[in-house]
Amino acid sequence: MQKSINSGAIIVTSISEPNPVLRSLAEGASRHGLSFIVVGDLKTPEFAINGCSYYDVASQIATDFEYAKLCPTHSYARKNIGYLLAIRGGVDWVAETDDDNFPRESFWSPRTQQVSGTKVTSEQNGSVDWCNVYDFFSRDTFIYPRGFPIELAKERHKSPPPTVTWEGFSPIQQGLADGNPDVDAIYRMLYPLPVTFETRSPVALGKSVYCPFNSQNTTFFREAFPLLYLPAHCSFRMTDIWRSFVAQRVLQSCGWSLTFHNATVWQERNEHDLLCDFEQEIPGYLNNRRIVDTLAALELKPFALVENLTLCYEALIELGVVGAEERTLLNAWLNDLDALGASQLKFEE
Repeated sequence: MQKSINSGAIIVTSISEPNPVLRSLAEGASRHGLSFIVVGDLKTPEFAINGCSYYDVASQIATDFEYAKLCPTHSYARKNIGYLLAIRGGVDWVAETDDDNFPRESFWSPRTQQVSGTKVTSEQNGSVDWCNVYDFFSRDTFIYPRGFPIELAKERHKSPPPTVTWEGFSPIQQGLADGNPDVDAIYRMLYPLPVTFETRSPVALGKSVYCPFNSQNTTFFREAFPLLYLPAHCSFRMTDIWRSFVAQRVLQSCGWSLTFHNATVWQERNEHDLLCDFEQEIPGYLNNRRIVDTLAALELKPFALVENLTLCYEALIELGVVGAEERTLLNAWLNDLDALGASQLKFEE
């Protein structure tokens, strides 16, 4: 039987004034008895919305989280402070999104860790198998997620289609976004948008199968809370993507599956400089496959999330894609999780 877990928090970081998306999130969270936390930065203007707990930089530091005192400003990684605040509040899950994603009513449906759908399995005998999951939700449209290796983007259905019926435990779940979904700058400059994804059953990824997931519409359940961590000492456009590769590697060490779900938000994208985005994405274009190959080769212990997380980031630092300063921030994150009782969760093997 699937168990719905309704004690949750919605987390956003924003440098915008209150807008219709944020007001919609606040209204929905209040209506469903959920926490809604907005983490600001130095550029965030004066901010107040009913049903929203807003934290400016000063109030973030006042939380006494070790991480909050060390995290650089002007950084998307300050979202980590929102995760810590939610965990301190005792929630069972954290759902993150951005300030330009309008929630549909389905966004507020009860969430469950047990998922029924179909699964993509690997035929690569243990080596990395890349899977463009967007392909399964858009059979008639060429599209791929930000972070997918650009040199593989036109290889449709590289992995076998998810035809095997599956039911299992999925502590990280990526919901899609209609309208302006999360694609890279190259796609935005060359292909038409908006896009509306098809509706289908959830897709689970098997062992050795990888697809990037983002921070637009993603749910982490308690068992995966340590994997929420966003690195600060890397490209802004890669922080959530490289987090996703680390998270998938650690999930696989536990025998757990990442799942992709129907779009429950639509994005009216904030203004972006696409050439600037392109520049920020170059480290990913050049390194995404190398990063995943490196992570896949690591020997990780089952259910040792904290130890495995540390090993993964040490590997990224050794590769030179994440700065060595990340060690200090990661240690602070883990110390805060430990103080909150969220780093030594008990798991059944």
